[in-house]
Amino acid sequence: MNRTVASPVPPAILAGYAPQPGVADELFDANGAMRPVWAPFIAQLAGLSPEDIAARFARGEQYLRDAGVYFRLYSGGPAQEREWPLSHVPVLIADAEWDAICAGLTQRAELLERVMADLYGPGHLVRDGHLPAELVAQNPQWLRPLVGVVPRSGHWLHHLAFEIGRSPDGSFFVLGDRAQAPSGSGFALENRMATTRIFSDPFPRANVRRLAGFFRAFREAMEDQAGPGRRMAILTPGPNNDTYYEHTYIARYLGLTLLEGEDLILRDGQAMVRTVRGLEPLGLLWRRIDSDFADPLELNENSHIGTPGLLEALRQGTLGLVNALGSGVVETRAMLAFLPRICESLLGETLQLPNIATWWCGQPTERAFVQANAERMLISPAMDHALPFSVGAGTALGTLPDRLARDGARLVGQEAVTLSTTPAWSEGRLVPRPMTIRVFAARTRDGWTFMPGGYARIGKSDDAMALAMQAGGSVADVWVVAPRPVAPDSLVTPGTFERSPPGILPSRAADNLYWLGRYVERTEGAIRMLRAWHLRLAETGDADEPHMAHLATHLASLDLTPDLPIPPALAGMIGAARFAASKVRDRFSPDGWGALNDLARTAEKLAAKVTHGDDAAQALSILLRKISGFSGLVHENMYHFAGWRFLSLGRAQERADNMLMLLETFADPEAAAGALQIAIEVGDSVMTHQRRYRFGPSRDTTMDLLLLDAHNPRAVLYQIDQMRHHVSRLPPTEPGGRMSALERALLTLDTDLRVAAPADMDSVALAGLRNRLAGVSDLLSASYLR
Repeated sequence: MNRTVASPVPPAILAGYAPQPGVADELFDANGAMRPVWAPFIAQLAGLSPEDIAARFARGEQYLRDAGVYFRLYSGGPAQEREWPLSHVPVLIADAEWDAICAGLTQRAELLERVMADLYGPGHLVRDGHLPAELVAQNPQWLRPLVGVVPRSGHWLHHLAFEIGRSPDGSFFVLGDRAQAPSGSGFALENRMATTRIFSDPFPRANVRRLAGFFRAFREAMEDQAGPGRRMAILTPGPNNDTYYEHTYIARYLGLTLLEGEDLILRDGQAMVRTVRGLEPLGLLWRRIDSDFADPLELNENSHIGTPGLLEALRQGTLGLVNALGSGVVETRAMLAFLPRICESLLGETLQLPNIATWWCGQPTERAFVQANAERMLISPAMDHALPFSVGAGTALGTLPDRLARDGARLVGQEAVTLSTTPAWSEGRLVPRPMTIRVFAARTRDGWTFMPGGYARIGKSDDAMALAMQAGGSVADVWVVAPRPVAPDSLVTPGTFERSPPGILPSRAADNLYWLGRYVERTEGAIRMLRAWHLRLAETGDADEPHMAHLATHLASLDLTPDLPIPPALAGMIGAARFAASKVRDRFSPDGWGALNDLARTAEKLAAKVTHGDDAAQALSILLRKISGFSGLVHENMYHFAGWRFLSLGRAQERADNMLMLLETFADPEAAAGALQIAIEVGDSVMTHQRRYRFGPSRDTTMDLLLLDAHNPRAVLYQIDQMRHHVSRLPPTEPGGRMSALERALLTLDTDLRVAAPADMDSVALAGLRNRLAGVSDLLSASYLR
């Protein structure tokens, strides 16, 4: 095909770029001419050397790694975290064409809202024959307990997504509607951040419409729905969900609290959040869990991620929800067959953006029609709301083993569609790949508004079945390009300065922060202990010497037997810390999360190659520096709010317990010679001991320095003092300013240690201190972490 382009393009960039006949392409129009919106971008790309392009793409990928963007890959085994699969070249659409798309989708959003209102209200669509009764009544996404429940906002739908594609004639059509808990809007922001790193030049990016205004308008609408002064939150299924990263990102970006089902409890019909301050009322939930799992009391009794009684809060109108429970019914694939006629009935209008052609094959004549045309039709179960793709150049087809699939006595058939292609980078040049665009809509004060671009799914090859990330597809930014530069925009609303009140800290989040602190400190203690063993092995070469055997016995009691240079149990400790951190990603900086991941990766690499002795000691020193870096990031960069205090309490609790256990073992009068030096070394106090005392370590000097010194950050007394400080700044649990049981326990511990002498601290006393310290942890949990 001969092509005319708006500007000269070196052959290397578009060498072999040839859309297949009968397939629309985003770069070239039907006449083979480059679409004007692409010309400046292609000219800029063509002016870069292959090395420049590779460096830019690497910059975008590095941003995503540094930000910790990932998705979960589901397979036969445990779900695995995978790096975000960015397709480096954005999809470009002229703003006039985009506005036309959004006009059609505005009509569609309003149509879906009206359908929801009818299905959970008067039921006229079924009564008047516009929808088969079976399609509704036998649909697991239609939730009978919600019938008659009018949302507090008066609207069922507030946040939608539409999967659209370009047909061979150049027009756009709708492949599917997403109303249950649409995902991708947060990832669209990260796509934009990454492509900004890649294409940092002011031109042609200056003409690209910004995304922030969409989120600002949606946040304002949520504030209206929540009510004055009422808190808003995102309800997530938790870290095992494939889009959990997005939930944490959006929560941080919009300043919302991230909650799981167990964080909520119903009191007198009001949804309350379990926080460290007690129960706090909630005004709005942006749910990211499927409707059926939201309330195990009235919906799916096997759900472990919902909140019992949540439906009652909706009935009483005390809680706003984005979107209404049961909205998955409008995602049903078979619903597409009836939307054109329903649109005419409810809106008195023709559907502006057509669906993929769909048939509800409920009658014998219709079923025969499907059988006769099965070769060119997509066949899927009536209740299937996923959009499968199969082999073929950009063609969406059914993937069921049988050409016809029954759902009761009803079938649904869909016309095979040909997806357009868009430029993607492969092996040093641009190649056409099939794509769909996900368009996000939000109900705002001024009606439906749309994110201007942001998210496209790109096939990894000509096989459109590979559009999904689970199948190897990638995701690209979508640029909506205006004819002139676009004014900068941000999430901040212009106005007077106002300091927001501190956010709530759910008890579950506080508990995870507390245990994160404990696991990190436990890991550091294990690293120091293992390093001490390997350093002495390097010095003596004899693992059977008494002090070495004594140290090995202690390591074995911690499941750290040094048969391997770096025992697997150490990786387990790091994994426990990482899991606790994953539960509070919305409260963690990307740098802190990256440091923890770096520690885990480094430990895995070193464990596979180091040998006993000096080699392992050096490797453990590397791990020690990395975990210290993480601790420094947390201490210096994390806002010192209640969450930071619980993390710090966990570290102090674990460090004090580790030190008491260390002293029980290595300051025992029956311990092998050299044991006191091990205790001081593991306690990171060698230089301090040399400065403080004129003679080598004795049991008294060791106890004085590591147990009773209020200025040594490794000493037990120092940790008790820190715990008292943090607890004094937590929300009070006793009325009238009275001292709580937790405060009393810490005060008596502190007092007993301050008046004690080193000689008083025998093995019985140390064991008693450990028991009392464990009691402090129980009191902390009972007061704040239930």
